[in-house]
Amino acid sequence: MYLQQWILDKQDLLRERESDQKVLSEEEYQKIIIFFANFIQSLGEHLKFRQQVIATATVYFKRYYARNSLRSIDPLLMAPTCAFLASKVEEFGVLSNNRLITTCQQVVKNKYGYAYGSTEFPYRISQVLECEFYLLESMDCCLILYHPYRPLLQYAQDLNQSENSSDSLLQLSWRIVNDSLRTDVALLYPPFMIALAALHMASVMQQRDTKTWFAELAVDLDKVLEVTKHILGLYELWKNYDEKKEIGSLLNKMPKPKTAPSRPPSQGPSAQDLPQQGGSQSSQPTQQDT
Repeated sequence: MYLQQWILDKQDLLRERESDQKVLSEEEYQKIIIFFANFIQSLGEHLKFRQQVIATATVYFKRYYARNSLRSIDPLLMAPTCAFLASKVEEFGVLSNNRLITTCQQVVKNKYGYAYGSTEFPYRISQVLECEFYLLESMDCCLILYHPYRPLLQYAQDLNQSENSSDSLLQLSWRIVNDSLRTDVALLYPPFMIALAALHMASVMQQRDTKTWFAELAVDLDKVLEVTKHILGLYELWKNYDEKKEIGSLLNKMPKPKTAPSRPPSQGPSAQDLPQQGGSQSSQPTQQDT
């Protein structure tokens, strides 16, 4: 069920984004999604989340906008909603309503002032709880996620035994998996392929000869290389992207929620009563993150 429902086709993904991309280019759209993935990372770090909780929140965010326009709900509201839901699903512990909102206010003010200026985080917990309902509906209540971290640990252990590898290879692979959360790969490929792509990229970067080990795997290496291309595309984008200079104008350009419902709740959330607001990297691998 997980694979059938949530491994999407690239063309389907582009079709769902068609309305947003009448306003934004593909690159502009990706930059906005990257910004909010970074926002979730920052929020999770301030709340002392494990990396798995942050990854779950980020994939929830991506799944919602894989089926809904950016104008359906402000991503600045959806991002903490995803973090709030992920903390419960991943059994992080009790996250009080007040702590969530206070942390959002601090992160927006202290870390993302370059994006929002003097604007404060505008949402209350009642709006987060309402947004959570729409998020659950959009995901058909499919909340259990499988991330690349666990297969990565298993592959790295096997590679270490057969190729005399080292922990530095695992650490670099882990960071690449974290970076992959800024791309679409979590929507397009199963977790084990993302893990293999990260391991392959790390091997190339560290000039490790792992060709024999990869050749013995019973997997579609062409698919693994497709994942690699997505992640390399992210690194290429980052080379010339100055988020602090660009994101403000992108958030202003981003499609905004309307003041009245545009479609029935069964087809996705409305933006009624929601304010119209514009718009880390990596933890080191530990067993608890799997």
